[in-house]
Amino acid sequence: MSIRRSLPAVLGAVALVLGLSTAAAPSAAADPCGFYATSSDAYYNHCTGDGSRVVIEVEVWGPNYERCVAPGITWLGSADDIDGAWYVGRTC
Repeated sequence: MSIRRSLPAVLGAVALVLGLSTAAAPSAAADPCGFYATSSDAYYNHCTGDGSRVVIEVEVWGPNYERCVAPGITWLGSADDIDGAWYVGRTC
């Protein structure tokens, strides 16, 4: 088989694989569990099916603070102000 005939097939296969992997990525990354930030805002997504509320520590410039969050997405503030957030191991 010549390179001229096999190259389009290889490029097509690579494009198909890349297309499938990027098609699945946005839905998985749209609302990840835990802390995440967009270009402007910071959020914490408490993923649970039991309805529990948990305490998270929010990392900011200056002293960190704790916050009680319900299941689902909680807006923490500007992404410029929030460096991270994590579950501290207890409910509220």
